[in-house]
Amino acid sequence: MKLLLTSGGIMNKSIQDALVDMLNKPIADSNALCIPTAMYGHPWVGPGVKVWEFISGKENNPMVDLGWKTVGILELTALPSIGEDRWVPLVRETDVLLVSGGDALYLHYWIQQSGLAELLPSLQAVYVGMSAGSMVMGPNIGDDFVGWMPPNGADEALGMVDFAIFPHLEHEMLPGNTMAAAERWAAGMQGPAYAIDDQTAIKVIDGEVEVVSEGDWKLFKK
Repeated sequence: MKLLLTSGGIMNKSIQDALVDMLNKPIADSNALCIPTAMYGHPWVGPGVKVWEFISGKENNPMVDLGWKTVGILELTALPSIGEDRWVPLVRETDVLLVSGGDALYLHYWIQQSGLAELLPSLQAVYVGMSAGSMVMGPNIGDDFVGWMPPNGADEALGMVDFAIFPHLEHEMLPGNTMAAAERWAAGMQGPAYAIDDQTAIKVIDGEVEVVSEGDWKLFKK
């Protein structure tokens, strides 16, 4: 599976060009499924108006509103209650998964509970994460980002990449997300970690990692 892990969505031409390259065809010819599940677990964003804004493409973080051929909704909390024949073929056939921000551990829990976790490695689709949707791909998220607490009480994530992500670096609405804070966070992580701002994305294809940025970022190595 190809991964495009963003902080704020498809925020500039460089990130959008990377997405088109990964799709290997125009956005207008590509079918998308959006996954809003992470938003329900975060008190700032859901449930309610902001979930609708993400699904409808009315928010300020471009993902759903890029001009896709079709856009559908894949709500992970609903999947355990319906047969796999209802949704697995849909996921296998889609060109891109657009995964919202919100609470990374809540998203991780429902990726596991829904059965999507087992499916992800075999998909041909491009996975585009935003904030929590990107963080969930790492081995863990770090104590700084723990909000919703999973049953096991741990900050473990999917581990589909070997690095962790600190999103929204130096964001004007998040005064605590400074480079100094990111450095302290990274010191507590077990492996490599990236701090990225909303003009930055991390592209992963077959394990090869490339940073795509028109902004600021830093890799903290172990």
